[in-house]
Amino acid sequence: MSEEEEPGWEVDPDDEWGLAVIATVGRQLRLRREAVGMRASDFGRAIGYGEDMVYKVEAGKRIPRPEYLDKADRVLDAGGLLAAMKEDVEKVRYPKKVRALAELEAKAVELQLYDPLNVHGLLQTPEYARALFMMRRPAVTQDDIDRGVRARTSRKSVFARDPAPELSFVVEEWVLRRPLGGRQLLRKQLEHALEVGQLRSVEIQVMPMDRPEHAGTEGGIEVLKFEDGSAVGRSPGVANGRPVSEPKQLRILELRYGIIRAQALSPRESLAFIEHLLGET
Repeated sequence: MSEEEEPGWEVDPDDEWGLAVIATVGRQLRLRREAVGMRASDFGRAIGYGEDMVYKVEAGKRIPRPEYLDKADRVLDAGGLLAAMKEDVEKVRYPKKVRALAELEAKAVELQLYDPLNVHGLLQTPEYARALFMMRRPAVTQDDIDRGVRARTSRKSVFARDPAPELSFVVEEWVLRRPLGGRQLLRKQLEHALEVGQLRSVEIQVMPMDRPEHAGTEGGIEVLKFEDGSAVGRSPGVANGRPVSEPKQLRILELRYGIIRAQALSPRESLAFIEHLLGET
């Protein structure tokens, strides 16, 4: 399905704020169109979208893409007023839970991250992320895949912060060996991991498959620490995977993560190991 046929994403029905924002944007688009006396069908042809999609956007049922608003602004001679709404739309274009995670990551001064199944989302290339979304079963729509990749990629802004937060990743060896999406895609993923691992604020450690003990058998771990000394963590093995901030539960997560790091290769050894794997692909 082409972008012209699908001008945006569906609104998360549980996202009250997002629903309100998109409803307001849709209303402004409709009022401006009616003010210049243009029918929805004519407007749709002028910007390259179907009439039905125009009605969906104006009814607040679809999140318009940035280019939709740019075209609408030009066709309706809005003088930049419609295009300016891209800033509001940008804040709600991703699912509520993804926005919440991105907001926490943007505030954190330290992130401790362990994913036992895949390369962590913050380390993924767009191609690797797309491959993972395409492998989901039951299958998700192309629209959801595109949205998911964009959302995951947008979180990478955490690396560009100044000062940058301290990021610690532990990655399983078998995850780095598994050619999801093909050998070429894996090679690009390994190259990207090496590049990120050389940043001053990033430490990547590989957990070898031959370790006789492993403190991460209860699942992934995420611990985010903030400037005021507070923290939030999450793991399937604690509070059924719900985010926690109580000191007792955080201590459990930090204890497990600390042991996992001790059991893994050092950051220097890990980068050398990834280079070795790259030579094998």
